Amino acid sequence: MKARILEAGEGLGEAVRLLASGNVVGLPTETVYGLAGDAFNPDAVARIFEAKLRPLSDPLIVHLPKADWLERVASFDSLAQRRLVEKLAAAFWPGPLTLLLPKRADLPDLVTAGSSHVAVRVTSNAYFQEVLTRLDSPIAAPSANRFGSISPTSAEDVRLELGEAIELILDGGACFHGVESTIVGIRAEEMSILRPGPITRDQLNEYGHVSSSSENVNSPGSLPGHYAPKKELHIIDTDISSTSMGAFLAFCQPRQGFVALEILSPRGDLREAAANLYGALRRLDRSPAVKIYAEPVPEEGIGVAIMDRLRRASCGSKNGIGHLPAGNAF
Repeated sequence: MKARILEAGEGLGEAVRLLASGNVVGLPTETVYGLAGDAFNPDAVARIFEAKLRPLSDPLIVHLPKADWLERVASFDSLAQRRLVEKLAAAFWPGPLTLLLPKRADLPDLVTAGSSHVAVRVTSNAYFQEVLTRLDSPIAAPSANRFGSISPTSAEDVRLELGEAIELILDGGACFHGVESTIVGIRAEEMSILRPGPITRDQLNEYGHVSSSSENVNSPGSLPGHYAPKKELHIIDTDISSTSMGAFLAFCQPRQGFVALEILSPRGDLREAAANLYGALRRLDRSPAVKIYAEPVPEEGIGVAIMDRLRRASCGSKNGIGHLPAGNAF
């Protein structure tokens, strides 16, 4: 099988046809490209895991076209939880915020890896929204890459990762944010960030208390070794001027003497750096370098998400030396 890449507008009908017949397709979102299947079709969900070589213990995110669909896949533990979800949905949906909520009993357990909670979000990508509306069913869609590798931010990235495993990829251009959505767990009136992303802690604090609970919960993309290049990735805190064996991922200042160099944002803009992160890592991974050295970025705003991905990538790459913070908390 060789995946076709179609312009998103012209390929919408074909994408819906394939999804309705239980197949999976690559779709653009504002964060990264997703591998989509009908969330209520267990065979389609199984094909997602098969194409990605994803362990069945790692749950999927379910996408909705609007907040009104929420109770098709999720429920609420309390009135306080419902009210907080309504506030967050009004503020951040459509957009890169995923909420972890109690699942409906009729949602296939495979979607949630047997968990009693489901991760849900409303993407702002117009093409994904149109597919959802035409299909008239929630869509399960993790990132469209082999499990653990660098997430795709273009249709060509998806073809390189999954071109032999799927039939169709809709080309919606480059992703705006470039890193995965923020995942937030909600208990009563309290929130906990399970995976940092474009929606920051400061933004969430405007709508309620963000806790630092130590209770672990199984949420998508929470495994330590994730988002990793094939080459060793090392995060360096000390100055390194050059190496004949290495490539360098810089935040904003160029470095001399490396086999390959990528600068995330010459103007030092963390949002731009996030949008460029995965593309830069892919190019460095294809370079002649033996190892990749990454410079830390300021851990403020979306910089928290960038460093989270770099740490996971360093753990997932061969012999990487990054350090992860304490486990994901709910």
